[in-house]
Amino acid sequence: MPQPTLTHLLYLHGFRSSPQSTKARLMAARVQAQHPELVWWCPQLPPSPRQAMDEVLAGIADWPRERMAVVGSSLGGFYATCVARQTGCKAVLLNPAVHPARDLSRHLGEHSGWHDPAQRFVFTPGHVAELRTLEHEAAAVDTANMFAIVAKGDEVLDWREMCARYPEARIRLLEGSDHAISEFPQYLDEVFEFLLNV
Repeated sequence: MPQPTLTHLLYLHGFRSSPQSTKARLMAARVQAQHPELVWWCPQLPPSPRQAMDEVLAGIADWPRERMAVVGSSLGGFYATCVARQTGCKAVLLNPAVHPARDLSRHLGEHSGWHDPAQRFVFTPGHVAELRTLEHEAAAVDTANMFAIVAKGDEVLDWREMCARYPEARIRLLEGSDHAISEFPQYLDEVFEFLLNV
């Protein structure tokens, strides 16, 4: 019996990031150029983790679970894990945050958007608590249907924690690189091969 084909693709950006991130734009351009039949959605996520997840799950409520996938970078990789936990869909994780409540508790206060400094928001202890709850909810996720690109040179997150968090996932471990995965274009083919091979 032929496998269902991918029809819907979600991209979730990281903390302080946006749909204008380099990786998001590269993914969008590839979809437009080579897979225009795909439904592509890359929303601007709010600062509140609970609100972000509620908006994402509402936005994909009518998506076919067996024909959708999610890609997430950094904090978006954590959110993508939550989406996969809820839907059972395939996920690609790009230097995913593993303990966002712990790590982002060091970044309380006002921040500016990375791609639009005029966009400002406040990250609060309440947001950290929301992340802690989401971490608990996502703890039991099946990682077998995931592909993670993890950089040993990530200056923000620990590659060992990322690899340990996704024990059953296919992992592309980069010897160097950085948190942004600056050479991401080199891995686009591999990402889409994984996504489309549903």
